[in-house]
Amino acid sequence: MTTYLLERAWVDGRVLDDVLVEIDGGRFTSVTSVGSTRDSRRFSGVATAEKRGNTRLTGDPNDATPLPGLTIPGLANCHSHAFHRALRGRTQRDRGTFWTWRDQMYDVAARLDPDTYLELATATYREMAAAGITCVGEFHYLHHQPDGTPYDDPNAMGKVLIEAARRAGIRITLLDTCYLSSGFGKPPEGPQVRFSDGDVDAWVDRVNAIGPWEHAHIGGAYHSVRAVPLNQMKRYTTAPLHIHLSEQVAENDACLAEYGLTPTQVFAEAGHLTENNTLVHATHLTDDDIRLIGETRTYSCFCPTTERDLGDGVGPSRELHDAGSRLTLGSDSHAVIDLFEEMRAVELDERLATQQRGHWDAAELLEAGTRHDSLGWADAGRIAVGARADLVTIATDSVRTAGTGADEQTAVFAAVAEDVIQVVADGHVVFRADDRAQLGRDLEAVIGRLWR
Repeated sequence: MTTYLLERAWVDGRVLDDVLVEIDGGRFTSVTSVGSTRDSRRFSGVATAEKRGNTRLTGDPNDATPLPGLTIPGLANCHSHAFHRALRGRTQRDRGTFWTWRDQMYDVAARLDPDTYLELATATYREMAAAGITCVGEFHYLHHQPDGTPYDDPNAMGKVLIEAARRAGIRITLLDTCYLSSGFGKPPEGPQVRFSDGDVDAWVDRVNAIGPWEHAHIGGAYHSVRAVPLNQMKRYTTAPLHIHLSEQVAENDACLAEYGLTPTQVFAEAGHLTENNTLVHATHLTDDDIRLIGETRTYSCFCPTTERDLGDGVGPSRELHDAGSRLTLGSDSHAVIDLFEEMRAVELDERLATQQRGHWDAAELLEAGTRHDSLGWADAGRIAVGARADLVTIATDSVRTAGTGADEQTAVFAAVAEDVIQVVADGHVVFRADDRAQLGRDLEAVIGRLWR
């Protein structure tokens, strides 16, 4: 058993002082607000005599490992393309569009094999751990060899992502992605042949052979309405199921021309607008799209740092929330890996788009950043008895966080990834501040070899 005394902690939607947590078997067995008076106030479903089968508080605050700073639950990165990390800083060198950026992305994709992808993904996931991310949703479509031929193990590339997460100490939901077309019925072109299984049935057969892991869930994704025909999307569903949706106006226009429907309406027609599934980006929506998404309680995953990097636009986050959709966040292309920046960017981008402040409060954004349920991990994302023991401790005395109140406002509107000083995932310490310098050297070496 491990016991920590958290100087400040976000528990049950508020920040409390002196929170004693006990961890056993990777889960919280006790969560108690000791407080300055040591009155041992218990909450969050903590074990009591009336709750038979739960473990009683046994720890002594004097024996606990102190964690100074502000501690929050583990962050969930709900949309990631690990290999895009190699693009950071390189795609900014020339002016261009989303589509020219995509050509550069394809260049990276063509360079990777299982060995180099394992190196890159491990370093990328370690960077995520250093930023407080304890679970990643990996939107994975880099399946086959450069000429489209499957590897001897058709799931070799997916399995290296699962292994990379294990090495980094975080959980992963492998969102194995179906990608069949370069655009509304056109065959895959160039590097895209690596992405395609030919049809949905072949994709399903391959995904079903991946197998279970303790730290990994296997989910699915349809890349987009342009990459998977509607009649194919109707053939299969799973949970969780994610899709890129309405990221670009050009995609919406092409979808209307092909089907006479918006991308949201196509996904609904396929039967996939459900409370288990996630729409990534959801940037350019009609009022009817927002209504459909809200009524079905489908998740909306916003990736603001990528959406602004690519010039996608600002999605209607608050309208979606008010309609019934649940907000999650992702770092997507990894222009930065910083969920604190993603959180505040949701509010700040809304301000730019509307010329008004106050769309989201810090508590709502922190909840979005710690939602693991859209990735199939409903037992994570809170400091509570029985939940997975994930703890992210933020320095409250850095030049960014000092004097900001050491509360949820600090986490959302002041902190950055570099303010994370310790991360616990499933009860294990997976990052300490002293690890950051070596991590930088490792990223430089891995990405440097890839571009040589």
